[in-house]
Amino acid sequence: MDKGADLTVAGIHKRYGQVRALSDVSLTVSAGEFLTILGPSGSGKTTLLKVVAGFETPDEGDVRVGGRDVTDLDPAQRNMGMVFQNYALFPHLTVERNVAFPLEMRGTPKAEIRTRVAEALAMVELTGFEQRLPRQLSGGQQQRVALARAIVFRPTLLLLDEPFGALDRKLREAMQLEVRRLQQRLGLTTLFITHDQEEALVMSDRIAVMDSGRLEQVGRPRDIYDAPASPLVADFVGESNILSGTMEAGGSVRLADGTAIRVTGEGPAAAPGAKVRILLRPERLGDAGDQPGAENQIAGTVVEAIYLGLSDKYRVRTAGGVELLARIGASRTARQYRAGEPITVGFHAADARIIEVR
Repeated sequence: MDKGADLTVAGIHKRYGQVRALSDVSLTVSAGEFLTILGPSGSGKTTLLKVVAGFETPDEGDVRVGGRDVTDLDPAQRNMGMVFQNYALFPHLTVERNVAFPLEMRGTPKAEIRTRVAEALAMVELTGFEQRLPRQLSGGQQQRVALARAIVFRPTLLLLDEPFGALDRKLREAMQLEVRRLQQRLGLTTLFITHDQEEALVMSDRIAVMDSGRLEQVGRPRDIYDAPASPLVADFVGESNILSGTMEAGGSVRLADGTAIRVTGEGPAAAPGAKVRILLRPERLGDAGDQPGAENQIAGTVVEAIYLGLSDKYRVRTAGGVELLARIGASRTARQYRAGEPITVGFHAADARIIEVR
């Protein structure tokens, strides 16, 4: 199987009438890399994928694969494999014929088609399913057929457009790992589209967060989660507490309810008197009684308590009206709180990060 090529999109602009779908989008995906485009509905991620695939032509900018300009080439000339959310299988063709279809369109000799189809089906663990029709397969099996069809002609780039959206949670998680293992084994350069933050964190080498047609941040999953470049990224990727306050001397921030907290996490510098916004992930908050070394402790009342199996999630409101989310590990020794009970949560100064200075 051929290895993937690098992808570069440079200065891409795309409008639909008065709507700006993409605004000066530039991005490079290294050969063999798995990069996820993450964003809410309407962020421009699918439009970007269509520009890369050749289904849309940009108003400005260019697309290069392996150094070759493909901006004006038809989709069939780009040698890209694509998997859609609805699988797009031919219902009247067997699994074997579905997978063989792109090779037949390329005029591949029949003997080579048989060999390549067998190889692709073996990779997705569907050997023995060759003569079944799509309606005789489960959703996960249909997804595997679509994946086999996308890789059978040895593409230089694999494009995945929310391919697991129609699957139930357990099957979706299993398919995520299967696709990631296959992508790594083949070394395929992959562009993956999703609005699911957890999916992006699990599967990606890097994540590009989009909103309103612009790239907000590109980085490794850990960097996107722990060091978001803006409140928008912080709020969209994972659960977050984003607190507003005023910077004070000595590294403290005074919150709206008058509470002062110590903040030493990396982030932009802020002079005393500056208005700042702080990111504090819910899992960084713990029961103050279990965190004797935590520099910050905030007292409040449990407004909502939700048991999540591995953790308890609490919505806590201070006397001054500031609300916090806390996810505390549900160990056998951990105290469980109910709505209406007082609670004091603690967290380390290094776990609070300034993400905006105004």
